Amino acid sequence: MNGHSVEKIGGTSMAATATLFDNVLIAGRKGAELYNRIFVVSAYAGMTDLLLEHKKSGRAGVYARFVADEGTDGWREAIEEVRAAMCARNAEMFARGESRKQADTFVDRRIDAVAACLDDLARLRSHGRFCVKEQLMTVRELLAGLGEAHSAHSTALLLNDRGVNAVFVDLTLWDQEDMAGLDERIVAAMEPVDLATTLPIVTGYAGCREGMVRRYARGYSEMTFSRIAVLTGAREAIIHKEFHLSSADPKLVGTDKARKIGRTNYDVADQLANLGMEAIHPGAGRGLRQTNIPLRVRNTFDREDGGTLICGDYVSDTPRVEIVTGIRRAQALQFFEQDMVGVKGYDAAILEALTRHGAWIVSKSSNANTITHYLSAEAATMKRVIEDLQIRYPDAAISAHPVAMVSVIGSDISRPSLVADALRALDDEGVGVIAMQHQIRNVDVQFIIDVAQYEAAVRALHGALVECDEQRPQEQRAA
Repeated sequence: MNGHSVEKIGGTSMAATATLFDNVLIAGRKGAELYNRIFVVSAYAGMTDLLLEHKKSGRAGVYARFVADEGTDGWREAIEEVRAAMCARNAEMFARGESRKQADTFVDRRIDAVAACLDDLARLRSHGRFCVKEQLMTVRELLAGLGEAHSAHSTALLLNDRGVNAVFVDLTLWDQEDMAGLDERIVAAMEPVDLATTLPIVTGYAGCREGMVRRYARGYSEMTFSRIAVLTGAREAIIHKEFHLSSADPKLVGTDKARKIGRTNYDVADQLANLGMEAIHPGAGRGLRQTNIPLRVRNTFDREDGGTLICGDYVSDTPRVEIVTGIRRAQALQFFEQDMVGVKGYDAAILEALTRHGAWIVSKSSNANTITHYLSAEAATMKRVIEDLQIRYPDAAISAHPVAMVSVIGSDISRPSLVADALRALDDEGVGVIAMQHQIRNVDVQFIIDVAQYEAAVRALHGALVECDEQRPQEQRAA
């Protein structure tokens, strides 16, 4: 396989089905132009929330209600809600009655089979002498795959209705008992597919020995996408999202001021992933970067625009800030110990505690007797980390404070007076800087500020370092 693209479609884009067909899946193509593409699809927006739990609100889905052991009615009501939502989506999408019936039958068969598995586990659990706790992660994996199986199967049927030779490629481990690794499963599924004449629609979830949800949480479909691109030697990987990769959140700085980022590199993509932005999962980006596969991020709703191209070797011709973004609410964990000077082991102990409690480290700084970690974590997690560390270091002063972090990022930000201009812009807006970090590699500068001043800081830095820079003569910017 070569000369083909591997393209991933996110849940929001999948839910805009008519636009997706007009702008991506068909987009005016005919005959051979339709092929030499592999599509990896997410579940329709909201479906995985119903199956597991709501990503933002935490509202319980089938999995959470099964774990809560609410009795048979709780999770059964939740799974019937999923069935109704999937069939309602089918009703919206299918014009041909026969195809809709096929799609509904597929949903019923999968839902009934999963419900039977949960029934068996619930019965075992009710006896008390059986411990099914270790099976709960398998339940989570099983449920996660339902959403992608539904979307991939329906999409293949809809393409068939339009005369496209599309095939449903099911990686969810539905009818297979072996626990192959992710790479083995992908190779076995893709080997028989002739890309010149067939359009494969692949499930974003892949059942495998590693456990996709266990390893990558809700970012698993990007890992499947990345591994397919690497293993099939794709010429380009494309992610279709519902927005452009922009210089800042248009809702904060204004749609007329935010700029699409035309080109950048994987270093910048890593910085965005570290801040929790949805460019690409860091593990997925790593595989593409290591095999020199360029990644393009396109807006599903802007058919004519080429999107943002991310390459390993790209560096901006002119030093400049490409993106202003950050974390609205982080935690600054400060560890002060007067006796730390010249003694090793403190940092390792802190890292061990943070890893044990699952706190995401965004950045850190240290001096002779103080180590500060900036973390993406809940206050409750910080409390547990501090309790652990205080037992080991009873004389240390350990505290956690909520802060916001705004970061200016670019493939080369060695622009003259960048820090001075940034500090002046923040001061003009009345934003006080609690701390600041400027890495030697000139890829990002981080400003730690009060939580309440996050939005003002993003607007001020975007205005001074992105909007104003575009108005300066090129020779002045490069001076």
